[in-house]
Amino acid sequence: MTGDAVKTAEEDEKKKGEEQNMEQGNNNMEQEIKQAEKQQYQEQVKKITPTHNMFLQMAKAFLVGGVICCIGQFILNYAANRAGLDKETAGAWCSMLLVLLSVVLTGFNIYPKLVEWGGAGALVPITGFANSVSAPAIEYQKEGQVFGIGCKIFTIAGPVILYGIFTSWVLGVIYWLFR
Repeated sequence: MTGDAVKTAEEDEKKKGEEQNMEQGNNNMEQEIKQAEKQQYQEQVKKITPTHNMFLQMAKAFLVGGVICCIGQFILNYAANRAGLDKETAGAWCSMLLVLLSVVLTGFNIYPKLVEWGGAGALVPITGFANSVSAPAIEYQKEGQVFGIGCKIFTIAGPVILYGIFTSWVLGVIYWLFR
């Protein structure tokens, strides 16, 4: 090889080494950027994630659920004792009035605030089910009777109704087979 060829080969090797160092530097920078972004994301998640006091949440749920049940018991006692209805009819009136009260409060946007504060205490009774059916209907009423209310009314309660009916059918078949 001639001297010029050797110099060119050395320069080529030097350039390759510099390119490899630049690539390695770029990879290191990319990793540092990704790590910084990941750390920044973790800090943001930690900042916006609400902290919960489990004892306080349970106390609120107990209080809200207890108040709903006391209202139901008051309606039941009033219907049975004051209105002179039999126990079954009084229970039906109690359920209807609780559902009506829940739907009216949902319409005035009071029940969702109660659910936010009381959690499961407001969602578990029959009033929570009425709220889950009426809230989508109220929200989507702007889209019309069919595509709004008709299509969206069971978005939350639909699976509950479906699996409730299916489970009762399966249990009915099992009862029929083994009676």
